[in-house]
Amino acid sequence: MQSRLPTILGKAIDDTTRTLNEQSSEDKIIDLVQCIERMESLMTDLSGNAKLRPIIDDNEADVALWNKEIAKYFQGKDFLNAPWLFAEAYKYRRLRECFSVSKFWSDYDVFFRQKCDTFSRSADAVFELSLRFAEPFIRPSDPNDTPDKNLEAERLMFHELTQVCLWGNATDLSLLINMTEDQIKALQSTGGDHLAATEKNILGNDLAKLWNTFQDVRDNTDRRIDFVLDNAGFELYCDMIYADFLIQTGLAAQVRFHGKRYPWFVSDVTRRDWEWLKNSMVYGQLFPKANEVELESLRRLGTRWKQYEKEGKWVYEQHPYWCCGYDYWNLHSESPDLFLHLSHCDLVFFKGDLNHRKLTYDCAAPASTPFEVAIGPMASSAGAPRVVSLRTIKSDVVVGLGEEGDELVERLDKEEPGWKISGKYAVVLLSEGRPGEKVRFA
Repeated sequence: MQSRLPTILGKAIDDTTRTLNEQSSEDKIIDLVQCIERMESLMTDLSGNAKLRPIIDDNEADVALWNKEIAKYFQGKDFLNAPWLFAEAYKYRRLRECFSVSKFWSDYDVFFRQKCDTFSRSADAVFELSLRFAEPFIRPSDPNDTPDKNLEAERLMFHELTQVCLWGNATDLSLLINMTEDQIKALQSTGGDHLAATEKNILGNDLAKLWNTFQDVRDNTDRRIDFVLDNAGFELYCDMIYADFLIQTGLAAQVRFHGKRYPWFVSDVTRRDWEWLKNSMVYGQLFPKANEVELESLRRLGTRWKQYEKEGKWVYEQHPYWCCGYDYWNLHSESPDLFLHLSHCDLVFFKGDLNHRKLTYDCAAPASTPFEVAIGPMASSAGAPRVVSLRTIKSDVVVGLGEEGDELVERLDKEEPGWKISGKYAVVLLSEGRPGEKVRFA
């Protein structure tokens, strides 16, 4: 709160100033100057540890949720003595307020350039995947192969791509705000040898259970899988590779992607990021050093994904709750419409560290705490969907590590100080929920 968040806000002001200097319309210039003034006021509040004031009514759908929570729990709190999870989210909501009240710049994304630039510097990992998966996934067709052998090939691919989807979270711009191209390459390596080496770092590993869950729902002809998205750019690209595989193999009939309504935690996916990625793959010139084979593989992937969307196999959504201050323990009570919507899917992936913090109440629970206990109503409420958290560990909360989890955490604390924020370790945790039960609200 004292260092990283002011740095992020400072970069946002610099980006907006750059845009200001590119304008010629006086009306737009004056409007954007006022946005910058509001950002500078937010910087003063953040740096001076001001008290958290209510969100002004800027016609966003989440205003009532925010102000209800502030009035109920955080009256008189400031940036440094409110719970970190809430205060950090509040800072991004105040940043949204700087633009939402403007005439010309209400849709401006102060992080868009940064997200685009980071993806454009991800060429090695992008083409490593596109060259492999531009061709449709085809199961082995050798007549001597048995159904079990074909299924095993699919299981191995599932295992690999779930890890790609997991480790794609490494480039979180809110944590890695100054990255070299070499650092990005190291974080984004997706080769088989790399994945085999890093699987030992998945401390809570429900990959086998996750595969079995997909087999359990395979007979459901309306199989719907949801992704609550995290980062734009390369992570979203990995999510789409994974979702493509699920569609092609019949493990999913429809995939719904849940993004943010406005810029959030620097690199979170918005609708603009969603559209930009697909169109850049098909039409863009992000990778001038790439050869034609590489570029064609990227175009083929993007074209197929755009077709999925036209056919309704992929759907992008952006519910207001994803940008509110409440965690997911409150989703059932504060957003019953969204809980009911999620209850209709066969499995929902929550991607990344922020979603994991919200699932677990950002609570200092022992590492041996079962995941189902840690996520509370998202596991125990009637109709709760099956939930899987794919998360590289970048904050203090760690649960779901089994009976020996407390000893493991104690050892890592001694041997690797800072391991909880390094992104070196991860979890793949599954809750079976209570699917099929009638959803009830108080």
